Amino acid sequence: MAPFPGSGLAKGLAVTLRTMTKKTVTAQYPDVQPELPPRTRGVIGLFEENCTVCMLCARECPDWCIYIDSHKETVPAATPGGRERSRNVLDRFAIDFSLCMYCGICIEVCPFDALFWSPEFEYAETDIRDLTHERDKLREWMWTVPEPPALDARAEEPKEVGAARKAADKLAAEQAAAQEAQPAEAPAAPGAPTAPGGPAAPSSPTTPGAPTAPGGPAAPSSPTTPGAPTAPGGPAAPSSPTTPGGPAAPDGPAAPGGTAPTDTPPEGGTA
Repeated sequence: MAPFPGSGLAKGLAVTLRTMTKKTVTAQYPDVQPELPPRTRGVIGLFEENCTVCMLCARECPDWCIYIDSHKETVPAATPGGRERSRNVLDRFAIDFSLCMYCGICIEVCPFDALFWSPEFEYAETDIRDLTHERDKLREWMWTVPEPPALDARAEEPKEVGAARKAADKLAAEQAAAQEAQPAEAPAAPGAPTAPGGPAAPSSPTTPGAPTAPGGPAAPSSPTTPGAPTAPGGPAAPSSPTTPGGPAAPDGPAAPGGTAPTDTPPEGGTA
């Protein structure tokens, strides 16, 4: 059955009537920035330190919008008698975004992770020649590259991380074995002084009745003659026994069979 005239207009008006009662949702751009997903393909950033001028990105680009210039430099040998090496030095890296179709092939084929996607998209220009971003401009886009998403908890561990962990565990085991193999420290000799806070060194017994120095043991001394005076505040000086009947000198031993010299003359004599 052929549709009756005006059915299309009626369907269109029905859609209009349904949407007229709904609340409108308007993105207030540029006053409010849109929330873009983390994998948005906005612009390409260059991490120049990782670039080795392998030219893979320029060869695989289907639009031929990547321009790379470089030169070779000779690197001297690292060891005496070694061989000199040559390396490529990057002179120019540019991307013409007026030709780029944002396929991402250059980012996928880069073996050294020198190219990254950035969600920034506000780089429109009034002159088409300004859409060719040189390496300085591409490096500035790296500051807008978001962090990579976290890996799945059930994902397989990367081979690089596993190899690094094994090397670290092996080094730790070797260091532990070396510490266990070291000989233990020899014990201190008996009577040797110890560090502050350690046990005190053994000392010889003191004479009964002899005074001791404040805060420490007294020095060993020989027995003194009963009745002999001692120095005040310290141990008695060692002295030899005296002859019976003779007085003992306060500062030294007496002469055998005689008396100690005095300051007074004997009876019946002169000084």
